[in-house]
Amino acid sequence: MKSSASKIKLTSFDELFGSNEETICSLNNENSIQYIELSKLFPFSRHPFKVLDDEKMEETKESIAKYGVLVPIIARPKEGGTYEIIAGHRRKRACELLELRTIPTIVRDLDDEESTIVMVDSNIQRENLLFSEKAFAYKMKLDAIKRKAGRPKNNGDQVGYNLEGKKSIEVLAEQSGESRNQVQRYIRLTELISDLLELTDERKLAFNTAVELSYLSYQEQEILLFKIEELEVIPSMAQATKLKKYSSEGGLNAALIDAILSETVNKPVTVTLKSEKLTKYFPQSYSKEQMEEVITSLLEKWVEHFNKQH
Repeated sequence: MKSSASKIKLTSFDELFGSNEETICSLNNENSIQYIELSKLFPFSRHPFKVLDDEKMEETKESIAKYGVLVPIIARPKEGGTYEIIAGHRRKRACELLELRTIPTIVRDLDDEESTIVMVDSNIQRENLLFSEKAFAYKMKLDAIKRKAGRPKNNGDQVGYNLEGKKSIEVLAEQSGESRNQVQRYIRLTELISDLLELTDERKLAFNTAVELSYLSYQEQEILLFKIEELEVIPSMAQATKLKKYSSEGGLNAALIDAILSETVNKPVTVTLKSEKLTKYFPQSYSKEQMEEVITSLLEKWVEHFNKQH
């Protein structure tokens, strides 16, 4: 059956605000930028991206302290003269830490679906996103596209995508630059209990293994987490596949989870690389910490590429 959304014409984040937030400033005159009090700005509902007081935040603070807020945040008006931030949560937090009173803001009157799409699109290309951040961001955007597509045709629609008979998941995949299957894998992670998702973010639990475990019921996942801590073991892909199979058949219980995890203890492996093997790949000026940082970065990129291929 052809999608009911095939005739809906929606506009992407780039088309509405420019190819990036810097472009926003050049497309809007000074009268469209308001200086809004920080106390009147509130986070986007269910915002999936973490705002941490980390090293990156320190860099943002230093930049704002030196140059000011170069790129206005984006917000939409809410009741009582307040505003909901769509893009710019980190900049707002940096301003709070600097004890500034106001922040330059572009105000746009967007509905929930439009705001969700813009919020995700303005954050999803950030480096070093956690698996959980991408998972919930993709899910929020997919739900927004579906709701938008399910409405009667409205020529006033401002944000979204021209579906042209495609399924919403296909549109999301195209816009994200990832395969449909990979996007679906990310969204599956939202079915994990928080502690298992945290293990995935910490890369203790492999991405594809976590996807398999997401098919277990919440109760089964709670039992699994208890056994992981009790046995000090991380499930392998083969073990996760078994757990998923027994769960789908309705026969998974604590005893069976214990037996499967005890088959082969998959404890973390320590690999030691001798300095003489490493130094030939790095400039002599590199310290041990610099070499470790480069190797970690390369391994993370390799893991990400591997996950995309599988």
